[in-house]
Amino acid sequence: MSEFAGLSDHFIMRMHEFIRNEVQADALAGTRLVGLPARHRAERLFKEIERRGLVCRPIEWPEHLAGTSGEGVDWPRRTASN
Repeated sequence: MSEFAGLSDHFIMRMHEFIRNEVQADALAGTRLVGLPARHRAERLFKEIERRGLVCRPIEWPEHLAGTSGEGVDWPRRTASN
C-alpha cells in the first residue's frame, strides 16, 4: 500500500506546493531551513503526482540540495550577525 493511498489529489498537490513555498522562502531569506528530508519527501510526492496523472511544476532546489548523491553541499547558515 502506498504511503499516499488514502490522500486526495488536492492534498497531495498542496503538500508538494507547501514544500516548494518553503524552499522559495529559504532562498529569499538566505536561510537554510529546508533540508534533505524535505527533498526526499517532495520527490516521493512528485512520483505520486505523476502516477496519478496530475501535473505540477518541479521544485527548483537550492545549491546545497541540488545534487542527487543524497549528500548536501556545505552551505553557510545565515544568522543575525551576518
